[in-house]
Amino acid sequence: MDWTRQVDGYCERLDPSFWAEPINAVTNGAFLVVAVIMWRRSQGLPLARRLCAVLFAIGVGSFLFHTYAQTWAGLADVLPILIFVVLYIFTATKAFWHQSTWRSLGITALFFPYAAALVPLFQMIPGIGGSAAYGPVPLLIALYAYGLRNRFPATAKRLAIGAVLVTTSLLIRTVDAPLCTAIPMGTHFMWHLLNAVALGWMIETYRRHMLAPLQKQG
Repeated sequence: MDWTRQVDGYCERLDPSFWAEPINAVTNGAFLVVAVIMWRRSQGLPLARRLCAVLFAIGVGSFLFHTYAQTWAGLADVLPILIFVVLYIFTATKAFWHQSTWRSLGITALFFPYAAALVPLFQMIPGIGGSAAYGPVPLLIALYAYGLRNRFPATAKRLAIGAVLVTTSLLIRTVDAPLCTAIPMGTHFMWHLLNAVALGWMIETYRRHMLAPLQKQG
């Protein structure tokens, strides 16, 4: 594999220079800001703080990809996102379903065959492009919300909001290429902004669940 191969996948990039995507690059600061805010709010919750650290890494990795725009930077972009998803599934399974660490790890591992089965189905949706890889995520969040609706309705409601936020951000990501002519700067930068909010909200959902007395859930 050529790790230095140039990647041109967004409206804003018109040449291979470092600052060819200034808006896409700078808006990754939203991930950093949200990560710092949630870190401060998550004192005493080690798993939440780990999620915040990964969220910070998402911002750094995405910045590298939208500046260097090479294969290695693409890996730096997507790997932290995958780590965040997997870590959140583990965290949610352990906290929301009261599963042991080992059982939570086993359930988390099921995400990979789950995604492998669903991504090809999402790829059948016209125009979805690379966003198909993320499609299973909001669906899984919605499934967790539905499953927790009676046990922890407040948490379930927040998860449902998270699913809507992630879905909306994916829609914004998907229309970047089709709207190039109408919006030369593209819409990918809005994916950064809304996705930062969405991931921060998911951490906040976990934080509130852990700090709220169980008898007040609902």
